[in-house]
Amino acid sequence: MIGLTGPRGVGKTTLILQYIKKHLRLSETLYVTAEDFYFADNKLVDLADTFLKHGGKYLFVDKIHKYKDWAKELKLIYDYYPELRLTFTGSSVLDINKGASDLSRRAVMYYMQGLSFREYLQLFHNITSDVYSLDDIIMHKVDIPSLKNPLPLFGDYLKRGYYPFSLDGDFDILLQQVINQTLESDIPTFAEMNIATGRKLRQLLAIISKSVPFKPNFSSIATMLSASRNNIADYCLYLEDAGMIAQLRDATTGIRGLGKVDKIYLDNTSLIYGLADDIPNIGNVRETFFLNQLRVNYEVNSSATGEFLVDDMIFEVGGKRKGQKQIEGIKNGYLVKDDIEAGFLNTIPLWQLGLIY
Repeated sequence: MIGLTGPRGVGKTTLILQYIKKHLRLSETLYVTAEDFYFADNKLVDLADTFLKHGGKYLFVDKIHKYKDWAKELKLIYDYYPELRLTFTGSSVLDINKGASDLSRRAVMYYMQGLSFREYLQLFHNITSDVYSLDDIIMHKVDIPSLKNPLPLFGDYLKRGYYPFSLDGDFDILLQQVINQTLESDIPTFAEMNIATGRKLRQLLAIISKSVPFKPNFSSIATMLSASRNNIADYCLYLEDAGMIAQLRDATTGIRGLGKVDKIYLDNTSLIYGLADDIPNIGNVRETFFLNQLRVNYEVNSSATGEFLVDDMIFEVGGKRKGQKQIEGIKNGYLVKDDIEAGFLNTIPLWQLGLIY
């Protein structure tokens, strides 16, 4: 049994439909969405039983979080029908995580992030690139002969490249739908919030989106939202799990994800442009991209000397005129610059960090 989770709009449904079409026999495969009216009067476990008796081998259940008691029934299917290959997806990572503990030792869970710059190049412009590690990039080993001028394409990626549905047109409208569904349906349902509390999530996201970046002061935020200070940290965690924001923590505890929150960003740069009332702060865009791309394969923390700490390396992010002052004298200090095509010495082009996955 395989579970695929991730924020709304990153392409989970498209991925499994493509996999079915390219790799499986349709006569042995069934794709269903858990929000179908069929399940108003029928159980998932009964569907699995009938499908198996008719020669089925591969069952794909999309949007599993829309099905009541989904974790319980998935366990039953796994235990009673071991010959059935079951894959499920969930648009709300919150509900999936809530139920995944009941599926321990049964389901292999994967998390799907939005497109990297490398994936954007291939999907949008048919430009292929190898995956490069952070060490490769630091050693200036990136080589993409077919990419003559990366900067215009990188600028387009920052605005609309994170979500694959931007290929369909009407990107701004579709992005607003993703945001609205997350704030008005996914999180309130999971956290059992009333409508008024759900509105506070939107207000909080608006506060974060206008900051550069946002340094959390939970007391002042609570005053602005007319909410309890103790609830603000929970609201931020809900927004983070749902793929709306990213929280940058310090490394004091040595345990991933448990450090004190130092800064809060929007989750990805497409969200920044989608929520901005005017031209976004470019410094915020650059830092958001850095955190968003590197967190897939690396633990990224805040740094007292630079902006980011990755393993034992310190990174400072800026434009092409940014100097070495902040990382001067730091052995493993690196300057990440926007608006440059190639790296040199300890200077790395920002766009190349989008080739890590």
